Amino acid sequence: MERIYETIKFTKEGRVATLCLNRPDVLNAYNIQMRDDLWWALGVINDDPDISSVLLMGEGDRAFCAGADLTEFGTSPSPDIARQSRLARDVWSVLRTLTKPSVAALHGYVIGAGLEMALLCDIRIASTNTICSLPEVRRGISPSAGGSQTLPRVLGQPAALHLMLTGDQIDAQEALRIGLVHQILSGDDVFKAARAWAHRLSGMSPTVFGALKEAINVGMELSLSDGLHLERRLAQQIVAAAADSSGGNLEH
Repeated sequence: MERIYETIKFTKEGRVATLCLNRPDVLNAYNIQMRDDLWWALGVINDDPDISSVLLMGEGDRAFCAGADLTEFGTSPSPDIARQSRLARDVWSVLRTLTKPSVAALHGYVIGAGLEMALLCDIRIASTNTICSLPEVRRGISPSAGGSQTLPRVLGQPAALHLMLTGDQIDAQEALRIGLVHQILSGDDVFKAARAWAHRLSGMSPTVFGALKEAINVGMELSLSDGLHLERRLAQQIVAAAADSSGGNLEH
């Protein structure tokens, strides 16, 4: 039975799955229902062998995702409990450990949890009207969906610390300059380019993709010597997997 999602649109085109955040009236704010919908949809994507890549985008012309839905904070005894309820199903870890390439098409506001979600994608394409920010510090809280860990890994410590300490908003050009996004395009071209990236990556070997992600994510925590050892081990695994799939008839 196909699952009906309340806050996202889930479509398949060839080997690409598209997840479109679908609360445009509230700038696609991330709420508990969206957490549940993404949890289920990402699980389906991980388990479906016919899906080889993921495109993440936002409905409407104003925002990819403007962060957490602050109206839900008033329905819990404290902001801390409200935040914990969003993390009960750890969508962030599922997205981080996704075994298939992911591409984020960003436009408009990419704020708080929206930026943290984008940071967990492998490729980020931004529209010229994109505005990014991690504003948690201005509310007396800190990022809790991975931002304090992913941002320094993407930008380096100084730029990441500046964004998190100030909560400042940056535009698309600045995001490109500091390496937060990979490309800037205008209008609907951002969605066309992101979709093209997703289709391109859908043809990538899952074994090679998994090895590359492990080499980078695990290798960054290792010494150079240990990282090089990891690289050699993963390269050998790729060759062995290719040999198995070809019945051992690899050309040398």
